Amino acid sequence: MPLIDLPLDSLREYKGLSPCPEDFDAFWSDALAEMRAVDPQVELVPATFQAPGVACFDLYFTGVRGARLHAKYLRPLHVSEPHPAVLQFHGYSGNCGDWRDKLAFTAAGFSVAALDSRGQGGQSQDTGGVSGTTLRGHIIRGLDDAPENLLMRHNFLDTAQLAALVMAMPEVDEDRVAAMGGSQGGGLTVACAALEPRIKCLAPRCPFLSDYRRVWKMDLAKDAYEELRLFFRHFDPTHAKEDLYFRRLGYIDIQNLAGRIRGHVLWALGLMDTVCPPSTQFAAYNKITAPKDMIIYPDFAHENYPGFDDQSFMFMVQHLT
Repeated sequence: MPLIDLPLDSLREYKGLSPCPEDFDAFWSDALAEMRAVDPQVELVPATFQAPGVACFDLYFTGVRGARLHAKYLRPLHVSEPHPAVLQFHGYSGNCGDWRDKLAFTAAGFSVAALDSRGQGGQSQDTGGVSGTTLRGHIIRGLDDAPENLLMRHNFLDTAQLAALVMAMPEVDEDRVAAMGGSQGGGLTVACAALEPRIKCLAPRCPFLSDYRRVWKMDLAKDAYEELRLFFRHFDPTHAKEDLYFRRLGYIDIQNLAGRIRGHVLWALGLMDTVCPPSTQFAAYNKITAPKDMIIYPDFAHENYPGFDDQSFMFMVQHLT
């Protein structure tokens, strides 16, 4: 098998290259306080799509900085008592997906909430308002501004806010809520479970948004991470501020949040992944102290992994029912 990263034994010990800002905990404490001070103005609108035994809604709420966020929300009609729920997060530039692919969970008695990330392929707003470039990507949105204005900070908070709103639904058991997603959705899954530690279990697949400096050192600032290369080429061509920028990215690096997770983790990783390299994923995984399991696909890259959707479904049924 070709080797695109560290040997597996070394990956199991790797703890990351990117820095963690000294005020990281205070930063996220202040961010969560800002989120909790927002009046979410929740609105549930019956969706055009409906299915037998399920009520389907467009869920709207207000997040930090006044953005109006959208999620698809489905609840089963055959379950009367408070029941489990699963939160779903999508890949970079995508959207929350079709209604049909959420029905397996509703058939098992789960409610489902699938978020549209701000300013990407769905309905959620990006209210902007940062100084500096906004070209080509959401990682670098706000990188030339105060860390409190990083767009990915707001995206991370949106996941925690959605979790709290779903947990407060009268039909949902707040102690039985899970999160899942792939690529960006995997990174948001990790962030959600870190910022809302009541998340009972989570299933991230090949998470994005981890160990940015390692990506840079591997010369893999392309594909999903291309905006990092473009940012330096246009705005710091001699890398005079490289340390400053990577420190600032540390606020939105999931490896620095991973230690906060309390739920059981089922993680899927492909050893041939050059989009989100294995070492960047292990940097976060190795910092999780909660119960955790990793499923490794030696010959797979940044893609869907055979059987993992079924395994993550059974994992959530096992832990939430």
